[in-house]
Amino acid sequence: MDELPEEEKPGIPGWVVTFADLMSLLMCFFVLLLSFSEIDAQKFKQIAGEMSKAFGVQRDVPALEIPQGTSPIFDKFSPAPPEPTVVNEVRQSTTDTQPELETLNSPTDVAVETAVQEQMQNTLEQVRSVLEPAIADGRVNVREDQQRIVIRIEEKGAFPSGSAELTWEFEGLLLEMAAILAGIPGDLTIEGHTDDVPIRTQRFYSNWDLSAARAASVANVLLAEGQLDAGRLAVTGLASTDPRVPNTSPENRAKNRRVEIIIDLSGPIQEQEIRLRELISPGPGLSASPESPRPIEPAGSDLQW
Repeated sequence: MDELPEEEKPGIPGWVVTFADLMSLLMCFFVLLLSFSEIDAQKFKQIAGEMSKAFGVQRDVPALEIPQGTSPIFDKFSPAPPEPTVVNEVRQSTTDTQPELETLNSPTDVAVETAVQEQMQNTLEQVRSVLEPAIADGRVNVREDQQRIVIRIEEKGAFPSGSAELTWEFEGLLLEMAAILAGIPGDLTIEGHTDDVPIRTQRFYSNWDLSAARAASVANVLLAEGQLDAGRLAVTGLASTDPRVPNTSPENRAKNRRVEIIIDLSGPIQEQEIRLRELISPGPGLSASPESPRPIEPAGSDLQW
Protein backbone atom coordinates (compact mmCIF):
# COMPACT_ATOMS: atom_id res chain seq x y z
CA MET A 1 0.00 0.00 0.00
CA ASP A 2 1.07 3.51 -0.74
CA GLU A 3 1.93 5.62 2.26
CA LEU A 4 -0.41 8.48 3.02
CA PRO A 5 1.13 11.93 2.59
CA GLU A 6 2.00 13.69 5.75
CA GLU A 7 -0.36 16.45 6.79
CA GLU A 8 1.05 19.94 6.47
CA LYS A 9 1.61 21.66 9.78
CA PRO A 10 0.02 25.05 10.15
CA GLY A 11 2.52 27.84 9.66
CA ILE A 12 2.67 31.51 10.52
CA PRO A 13 -0.42 33.49 9.36
CA GLY A 14 0.10 35.71 6.35
CA TRP A 15 -0.67 38.95 8.18
CA VAL A 16 2.36 38.52 10.45
CA VAL A 17 4.71 39.28 7.55
CA THR A 18 2.87 42.47 6.74
CA PHE A 19 2.85 43.49 10.39
CA ALA A 20 6.62 42.86 10.64
CA ASP A 21 7.21 45.04 7.58
CA LEU A 22 5.17 47.82 9.16
CA MET A 23 7.14 47.66 12.39
CA SER A 24 10.40 47.78 10.45
CA LEU A 25 9.29 50.86 8.56
CA LEU A 26 8.24 52.61 11.78
CA MET A 27 11.56 51.84 13.40
CA CYS A 28 13.46 53.19 10.38
CA PHE A 29 11.34 56.34 10.47
CA PHE A 30 12.12 57.05 14.13
CA VAL A 31 15.82 56.31 13.59
CA LEU A 32 15.87 58.90 10.81
CA LEU A 33 14.12 61.44 13.04
CA LEU A 34 16.67 60.81 15.76
CA SER A 35 19.58 61.14 13.35
CA PHE A 36 18.26 64.46 12.02
CA SER A 37 17.83 65.95 15.47
CA GLU A 38 20.32 68.45 16.87
CA ILE A 39 21.24 68.80 20.53
CA ASP A 40 21.70 72.27 21.98
CA ALA A 41 25.16 72.21 23.55
CA GLN A 42 24.40 74.84 26.19
CA LYS A 43 21.32 73.06 27.41
CA PHE A 44 23.21 69.76 27.36
CA LYS A 45 25.83 71.29 29.69
CA GLN A 46 23.10 72.51 32.02
CA ILE A 47 21.63 69.01 32.19
CA ALA A 48 25.10 67.59 32.80
CA GLY A 49 25.62 70.08 35.62
CA GLU A 50 22.45 69.00 37.37
CA MET A 51 23.39 65.36 37.05
CA SER A 52 26.92 66.05 38.37
CA LYS A 53 25.49 67.97 41.29
CA ALA A 54 23.17 65.09 42.07
CA PHE A 55 26.12 62.65 42.09
CA GLY A 56 28.33 64.87 44.30
CA VAL A 57 30.41 66.66 41.68
CA GLN A 58 30.63 70.36 42.64
CA ARG A 59 30.19 72.38 39.50
CA ASP A 60 28.20 75.61 39.27
CA VAL A 61 26.31 74.91 36.08
CA PRO A 62 22.67 75.53 36.98
CA ALA A 63 19.99 74.30 34.61
CA LEU A 64 17.66 77.21 34.03
CA GLU A 65 15.11 75.46 31.79
CA ILE A 66 14.33 72.04 30.39
CA PRO A 67 16.52 71.30 27.35
CA GLN A 68 14.75 70.70 24.11
CA GLY A 69 16.04 68.94 21.04
CA THR A 70 15.60 70.60 17.65
CA SER A 71 15.07 69.02 14.26
CA PRO A 72 15.52 70.45 10.77
CA ILE A 73 12.19 68.96 9.82
CA PHE A 74 10.38 70.69 12.66
CA ASP A 75 12.19 73.96 11.99
CA LYS A 76 10.89 73.97 8.42
CA PHE A 77 7.27 73.70 9.50
CA SER A 78 7.32 75.50 12.83
CA PRO A 79 4.78 78.32 13.11
CA ALA A 80 6.16 81.77 12.55
CA PRO A 81 5.95 84.23 15.43
CA PRO A 82 2.91 86.49 15.20
CA GLU A 83 3.55 89.88 13.69
CA PRO A 84 1.65 92.96 14.77
CA THR A 85 -1.10 93.99 12.35
CA VAL A 86 -1.99 97.58 11.79
CA VAL A 87 -5.73 98.09 12.11
CA ASN A 88 -7.21 101.26 10.79
CA GLU A 89 -9.33 103.05 13.31
CA VAL A 90 -12.94 103.34 12.23
CA ARG A 91 -14.63 106.45 13.46
CA GLN A 92 -18.32 107.08 13.18
CA SER A 93 -19.17 110.20 11.30
CA THR A 94 -22.50 111.84 10.62
CA THR A 95 -23.43 113.88 7.64
CA ASP A 96 -25.87 116.66 7.36
CA THR A 97 -29.16 115.11 6.26
CA GLN A 98 -30.89 118.41 5.71
CA PRO A 99 -30.20 118.52 1.92
CA GLU A 100 -31.70 115.04 1.52
CA LEU A 101 -34.80 116.04 3.44
CA GLU A 102 -35.15 119.12 1.33
CA THR A 103 -34.93 116.98 -1.82
CA LEU A 104 -37.59 114.56 -0.59
CA ASN A 105 -39.89 117.37 0.42
CA SER A 106 -39.19 119.65 -2.52
CA PRO A 107 -42.02 121.84 -3.82
CA THR A 108 -42.10 119.80 -7.03
CA ASP A 109 -42.73 116.54 -5.17
CA VAL A 110 -45.36 118.16 -2.97
CA ALA A 111 -47.15 119.64 -5.99
CA VAL A 112 -47.12 116.32 -7.88
CA GLU A 113 -48.36 114.36 -4.87
CA THR A 114 -51.13 116.86 -4.20
CA ALA A 115 -52.34 116.86 -7.80
CA VAL A 116 -52.33 113.05 -8.07
CA GLN A 117 -54.14 112.65 -4.76
CA GLU A 118 -56.77 115.18 -5.84
CA GLN A 119 -57.32 113.29 -9.09
CA MET A 120 -57.64 110.05 -7.10
CA GLN A 121 -60.28 111.60 -4.85
CA ASN A 122 -62.22 112.93 -7.84
CA THR A 123 -62.27 109.45 -9.39
CA LEU A 124 -63.40 107.94 -6.09
CA GLU A 125 -66.25 110.46 -5.82
CA GLN A 126 -67.38 109.69 -9.38
CA VAL A 127 -67.73 106.02 -8.55
CA ARG A 128 -69.52 106.74 -5.29
CA SER A 129 -71.98 109.11 -6.96
CA VAL A 130 -73.17 106.36 -9.32
CA LEU A 131 -73.43 103.77 -6.55
CA GLU A 132 -74.87 106.12 -3.92
CA PRO A 133 -78.27 104.34 -3.58
CA ALA A 134 -76.62 100.93 -3.19
CA ILE A 135 -74.07 102.36 -0.75
CA ALA A 136 -76.85 103.87 1.36
CA ASP A 137 -78.66 100.55 1.87
CA GLY A 138 -75.46 98.57 2.48
CA ARG A 139 -75.33 96.53 -0.73
CA VAL A 140 -72.12 98.17 -2.02
CA ASN A 141 -69.03 99.63 -0.36
CA VAL A 142 -66.38 101.77 -2.11
CA ARG A 143 -62.98 102.38 -0.55
CA GLU A 144 -59.49 103.50 -1.49
CA ASP A 145 -56.68 100.98 -1.00
CA GLN A 146 -53.35 102.73 -1.68
CA GLN A 147 -53.37 103.10 -5.50
CA ARG A 148 -56.49 101.00 -5.99
CA ILE A 149 -60.23 101.57 -5.76
CA VAL A 150 -62.12 98.57 -4.39
CA ILE A 151 -65.87 98.25 -5.06
CA ARG A 152 -67.29 95.56 -2.79
CA ILE A 153 -70.66 94.06 -3.78
CA GLU A 154 -72.37 92.24 -0.93
CA GLU A 155 -74.47 89.14 -1.60
CA LYS A 156 -77.53 90.85 -0.11
CA GLY A 157 -79.60 92.35 -2.91
CA ALA A 158 -77.23 91.19 -5.65
CA PHE A 159 -77.43 87.37 -5.70
CA PRO A 160 -79.99 84.92 -4.35
CA SER A 161 -78.55 82.46 -1.84
CA GLY A 162 -76.51 79.74 -3.56
CA SER A 163 -77.02 81.31 -6.99
CA ALA A 164 -74.88 83.21 -9.49
CA GLU A 165 -77.79 85.00 -11.18
CA LEU A 166 -77.82 88.76 -10.59
CA THR A 167 -81.06 90.44 -9.63
CA TRP A 168 -82.53 92.66 -12.37
CA GLU A 169 -82.22 95.74 -10.15
CA PHE A 170 -78.53 95.19 -9.60
CA GLU A 171 -77.94 94.55 -13.31
CA GLY A 172 -79.17 98.08 -14.03
CA LEU A 173 -76.78 99.44 -11.43
CA LEU A 174 -73.85 97.60 -13.04
CA LEU A 175 -74.74 98.98 -16.47
CA GLU A 176 -74.49 102.51 -15.07
CA MET A 177 -71.21 101.58 -13.44
CA ALA A 178 -69.81 100.35 -16.76
CA ALA A 179 -70.05 103.85 -18.23
CA ILE A 180 -67.99 105.26 -15.35
CA LEU A 181 -65.42 102.45 -15.43
CA ALA A 182 -64.92 102.99 -19.16
CA GLY A 183 -63.57 106.48 -18.42
CA ILE A 184 -61.22 105.33 -15.64
CA PRO A 185 -57.88 103.86 -16.78
CA GLY A 186 -56.16 100.87 -15.24
CA ASP A 187 -56.74 97.13 -15.06
CA LEU A 188 -59.96 95.72 -13.60
CA THR A 189 -60.03 92.54 -11.53
CA ILE A 190 -63.34 90.96 -10.50
CA GLU A 191 -62.97 88.61 -7.54
CA GLY A 192 -65.66 86.24 -6.28
CA HIS A 193 -65.67 85.19 -2.59
CA THR A 194 -67.77 82.77 -0.53
CA ASP A 195 -67.95 81.62 3.08
CA ASP A 196 -66.59 78.32 4.35
CA VAL A 197 -69.89 76.39 4.16
CA PRO A 198 -69.47 73.69 1.48
CA ILE A 199 -71.85 73.66 -1.46
CA ARG A 200 -72.66 70.69 -3.71
CA THR A 201 -75.45 71.21 -6.22
CA GLN A 202 -76.19 70.12 -9.74
CA ARG A 203 -74.66 73.35 -11.10
CA PHE A 204 -71.96 74.15 -8.54
CA TYR A 205 -69.61 71.38 -7.53
CA SER A 206 -67.92 73.51 -4.83
CA ASN A 207 -67.46 77.07 -3.58
CA TRP A 208 -64.80 77.52 -6.26
CA ASP A 209 -67.43 77.12 -8.95
CA LEU A 210 -69.88 79.44 -7.19
CA SER A 211 -67.35 82.23 -6.58
CA ALA A 212 -66.03 82.09 -10.16
CA ALA A 213 -69.57 82.04 -11.59
CA ARG A 214 -70.61 85.11 -9.59
CA ALA A 215 -67.53 87.04 -10.70
CA ALA A 216 -68.20 86.04 -14.30
CA SER A 217 -71.84 87.21 -14.03
CA VAL A 218 -70.68 90.68 -12.94
CA ALA A 219 -68.14 90.79 -15.79
CA ASN A 220 -70.76 89.78 -18.39
CA VAL A 221 -73.08 92.61 -17.35
CA LEU A 222 -70.28 95.19 -17.40
CA LEU A 223 -69.33 94.09 -20.94
CA ALA A 224 -72.92 93.78 -22.18
CA GLU A 225 -73.13 97.19 -23.91
CA GLY A 226 -69.57 97.21 -25.23
CA GLN A 227 -68.44 100.27 -23.30
CA LEU A 228 -65.61 98.43 -21.53
CA ASP A 229 -62.62 96.81 -23.19
CA ALA A 230 -62.65 93.11 -22.35
CA GLY A 231 -58.84 93.09 -22.39
CA ARG A 232 -58.82 95.16 -19.20
CA LEU A 233 -60.84 92.61 -17.21
CA ALA A 234 -59.68 89.57 -15.25
CA VAL A 235 -62.14 87.25 -13.45
CA THR A 236 -61.04 85.27 -10.40
CA GLY A 237 -62.89 82.86 -8.09
CA LEU A 238 -61.29 82.64 -4.62
CA ALA A 239 -63.95 80.59 -2.77
CA SER A 240 -63.35 81.00 0.99
CA THR A 241 -59.58 81.53 0.84
CA ASP A 242 -59.65 85.32 1.47
CA PRO A 243 -62.30 86.09 4.12
CA ARG A 244 -62.91 89.61 5.39
CA VAL A 245 -63.68 88.33 8.89
CA PRO A 246 -63.46 84.88 10.54
CA ASN A 247 -66.28 82.52 9.57
CA THR A 248 -67.44 82.12 13.17
CA SER A 249 -71.07 83.28 12.94
CA PRO A 250 -73.86 83.66 10.35
CA GLU A 251 -73.29 87.43 10.31
CA ASN A 252 -69.59 87.02 9.55
CA ARG A 253 -70.29 84.45 6.83
CA ALA A 254 -72.67 86.90 5.19
CA LYS A 255 -69.90 89.52 5.13
CA ASN A 256 -67.54 87.08 3.42
CA ARG A 257 -69.99 86.27 0.60
CA ARG A 258 -69.16 89.07 -1.82
CA VAL A 259 -67.81 90.14 -5.22
CA GLU A 260 -65.08 92.81 -5.43
CA ILE A 261 -64.28 94.98 -8.45
CA ILE A 262 -60.68 96.23 -8.07
CA ILE A 263 -59.49 99.18 -10.17
CA ASP A 264 -55.69 99.19 -10.25
CA LEU A 265 -54.50 102.78 -10.85
CA SER A 266 -50.79 102.24 -10.16
CA GLY A 267 -49.84 102.41 -13.86
CA PRO A 268 -51.94 105.52 -14.69
CA ILE A 269 -50.71 107.27 -11.53
CA GLN A 270 -47.09 106.71 -12.56
CA GLU A 271 -47.78 108.13 -16.01
CA GLN A 272 -49.60 111.07 -14.43
CA GLU A 273 -46.62 111.86 -12.22
CA ILE A 274 -44.32 111.91 -15.26
CA ARG A 275 -46.65 114.30 -17.07
CA LEU A 276 -46.86 116.59 -14.05
CA ARG A 277 -43.08 116.76 -13.67
CA GLU A 278 -42.76 117.68 -17.32
CA LEU A 279 -45.27 120.51 -16.77
CA ILE A 280 -43.47 121.77 -13.67
CA SER A 281 -39.91 121.50 -15.00
CA PRO A 282 -38.55 124.75 -16.54
CA GLY A 283 -38.16 125.07 -20.29
CA PRO A 284 -34.84 125.17 -22.19
CA GLY A 285 -32.55 127.99 -21.11
CA LEU A 286 -34.40 128.58 -17.84
CA SER A 287 -32.90 127.81 -14.47
CA ALA A 288 -34.84 125.68 -12.06
CA SER A 289 -35.67 127.45 -8.83
CA PRO A 290 -36.90 125.25 -5.99
CA GLU A 291 -38.53 128.24 -4.32
CA SER A 292 -40.74 129.13 -7.31
CA PRO A 293 -41.81 126.06 -9.34
CA ARG A 294 -44.11 126.51 -12.29
CA PRO A 295 -47.75 126.33 -11.18
CA ILE A 296 -49.97 123.46 -12.34
CA GLU A 297 -53.67 123.29 -12.78
CA PRO A 298 -55.72 121.36 -10.22
CA ALA A 299 -56.55 117.79 -11.05
CA GLY A 300 -60.23 118.56 -11.34
CA SER A 301 -59.81 121.03 -14.23
CA ASP A 302 -57.71 120.31 -17.31
CA LEU A 303 -55.68 117.48 -15.77
CA GLN A 304 -57.29 114.13 -16.58
CA TRP A 305 -56.24 110.51 -16.64
